[in-house]
Amino acid sequence: MTTASSADQPVVASAAESESAVGTAAQPARFPAGFVWGAATAAYQIEGAADQDGRTPSIWDTFARRPGAVRNGDTGDIAADHYHRYRDDVALMSELGLRAYRFSLSWPRVRPGGRGPANEAGLDFYDRLVDELLGAGITPVATLYHWDLPQELEDEGGWTNRDTAYRFAEYASLAAGRLGDRVPTWTTLNEPWCSAFLGYGNGVHAPGRTDHAAALAAHHHLLLAHGLGTAALRAELPDTAQVSLTLNLAAVRPLSTDAADLDAARRIDGLANRIFLDPVFRGSYPEDVLADTAHVTDWSFVRDGDLAEISRPIDSLGINYYTPTVVAAERPEADGTAPRGDGHQGDSPWPADHGIRFLPAPGTRTAMGWPVDADGLYELLTRLRDDLPGVPLLVTENGAAYEDYTDPSGAVHDPERIDYLHTHLAAVHRAIADGAPVRGYFLWSLLDNYEWAYGYSKRFGIVHVDFASQRRTPKDSAHWYARVIRDGALPQ
Repeated sequence: MTTASSADQPVVASAAESESAVGTAAQPARFPAGFVWGAATAAYQIEGAADQDGRTPSIWDTFARRPGAVRNGDTGDIAADHYHRYRDDVALMSELGLRAYRFSLSWPRVRPGGRGPANEAGLDFYDRLVDELLGAGITPVATLYHWDLPQELEDEGGWTNRDTAYRFAEYASLAAGRLGDRVPTWTTLNEPWCSAFLGYGNGVHAPGRTDHAAALAAHHHLLLAHGLGTAALRAELPDTAQVSLTLNLAAVRPLSTDAADLDAARRIDGLANRIFLDPVFRGSYPEDVLADTAHVTDWSFVRDGDLAEISRPIDSLGINYYTPTVVAAERPEADGTAPRGDGHQGDSPWPADHGIRFLPAPGTRTAMGWPVDADGLYELLTRLRDDLPGVPLLVTENGAAYEDYTDPSGAVHDPERIDYLHTHLAAVHRAIADGAPVRGYFLWSLLDNYEWAYGYSKRFGIVHVDFASQRRTPKDSAHWYARVIRDGALPQ
């Protein structure tokens, strides 16, 4: 271990540091002093070493081996081999000038099987990573759960089992007890919407279950884990440490001002946004969401005291954004299309979307088929400015996949990604100018990686990874981002 360095400070700056001038007409895209520039990754997507040093299988190890679950049958067994190459990767971060690095801990590496004593070899890896980051002047930002639930806990019901939330709190305590002297900022969960609704609702993510009642139970127990985990972190961490939650909130837009379209937007906004924000920040579930989902579940898994636990104060909110969500009421007589889902099983992640169409926003698309629309990020940040006054915000993921390749000279040119990042950072800048308390930006992702059910077919990194040789090549976007960090401003 090393002693704390100047990088060992919370990533959320004080209001005085962050609310300096955001620019003038001559410099319209200069960010505030103290703004945090970072990049993000996730353990299962980059680490590899799936069966080394005591790590046991997660639900993603199991899911990846299910025939047809992941494109090309890809697994995260090796991924970007970050477990063995972390020093080189930290050196890359330093060359790019990153001020902070958001990474996740692998639960089955830290606490194999999800219960019992900590795995010292697993914690040793994160010790070494944190010390390497601090030695490079990079602030470590740790996420405890980025979807890799130990398989043994899934065998006992996974997130539908209330006990899993308590096992998470124990894991949080073990991790913070070992690393909390040097990691100043902790995130409990990453995108619990995906964990619950993609993992248990339509089964396109691990563990691959298709039961909307189970998805809602998983949703609640994930939030309970957040609350219990927050308490566990507070008990272990120094008073200066900060605790956060990261949500992939949706910028929901109705197709028109027709009453039916507006109601469709209300329903999806409830299931994407308010079903998280209200419990965490207001200690209650939205009444309309409870009514909309009454045909799916009676919500009896919510017990006395749960919402008080879930709504424990946090220090910041992380926002992951990629593309907006456009919805309309189903009009079969007009377009002949079928509803997106039946509100009960299978084809849709949403537990109550019967009669709703999901439509693409206009504009160019990424390799994921997602429309590029930076206004959605601005809409989210300014909405949160108004809905959650005083809560500091971090953009914890934002980026795009494109069809990248290494040219004969060895370079990787990705002008589309540069344009994507430029327009979205411009949207962040505009939101700050309009009073949104955005304290930092973490680009997704540092490295090309294992993109969940897409396997290795989609590349989000600003650093190209040749998965056969594990050679790293910074793309043009990496050099562009390094310049933005250096200047604290977008190029004209």
